[in-house]
Amino acid sequence: MSPALVSPGAPSTLAWTEAHSPAEARTLVQDGATVLVSLPPQLDAALAAAAIYRWEGVTVFVTEHTDQVRLALDMADSLAGRRPPALTRRGLA
Repeated sequence: MSPALVSPGAPSTLAWTEAHSPAEARTLVQDGATVLVSLPPQLDAALAAAAIYRWEGVTVFVTEHTDQVRLALDMADSLAGRRPPALTRRGLA
């Protein structure tokens, strides 16, 4: 499932289960829940948290930094093998 980004203060749905740690997120994802996490307001912390939580399989993110977090989520999906990289290059020595 492709990740969704939600703005802070947006109405939530009961179908989402909130996780407060990567370990809790991993367990909820393994149980089949749609997991939501609220990212910190600082940009660098939000990017790091988004990549870690996406690696664990979280699909709903609450953040103020939607454009930057989307790039971090795409990177995490590419590294995890869930999507092809946007650009590949082969280095020749």
